[in-house]
Amino acid sequence: MSKKKDYIKSIVGLSAEDLKMQLEQNKQRLKKLEFSHAITPLENPMSIRSVRKDIARIETLLKQKAVSEKA
Repeated sequence: MSKKKDYIKSIVGLSAEDLKMQLEQNKQRLKKLEFSHAITPLENPMSIRSVRKDIARIETLLKQKAVSEKA
């Protein structure tokens, strides 16, 4: 399987609190990557894009869980 599918499977089963914690970690990681990329170019600048996509995936799951709790 691809890394993306493995990552999605790993975060789907997490609770909302765990997802929020994972979201904060990824946001901090994104800031560090962007900062280091501003100083010197990263070896793999696509890593910034993948972290942004991971953040979006987690936010989507959090919204889905919030909607399902209201229903």
